[in-house]
Amino acid sequence: QVQLVESGGGLVQAGDSLRLSCAASGRTFSSAAMGWFRQAPGKEREFVVATSRSGRITYYAGSVKGRFTISRDSAKNTVYLQMNSLKPEDTAVYYCAARDGSGGRYYTGKDEYEYWGQGTQVTVSS
Repeated sequence: QVQLVESGGGLVQAGDSLRLSCAASGRTFSSAAMGWFRQAPGKEREFVVATSRSGRITYYAGSVKGRFTISRDSAKNTVYLQMNSLKPEDTAVYYCAARDGSGGRYYTGKDEYEYWGQGTQVTVSS
């Protein structure tokens, strides 16, 4: 079992930055592949970024590539999502997800993840 707790969301203006955190507890964090998803009102939950269990392999959705950066700190069992140059269309609830990882694989489908956090709201005003 893995428990995930997100934090760091808030209300910001377009162009601002935020850093989300996802603290993991339970099973060995180092063996977990991680991902971030987001869900805007009335829309499906969508993929944002994923990282392999080592953190060396990452994959970004086109809409955030170049603006968002995922990183992981194994000593703190935490994954971060640095979000720069935020846009109003980035407004959503952001969710952290985890699953058992395999080598350098990353996972982009929400159905591929076993564990989810409760989400943190990010609101970007224009």
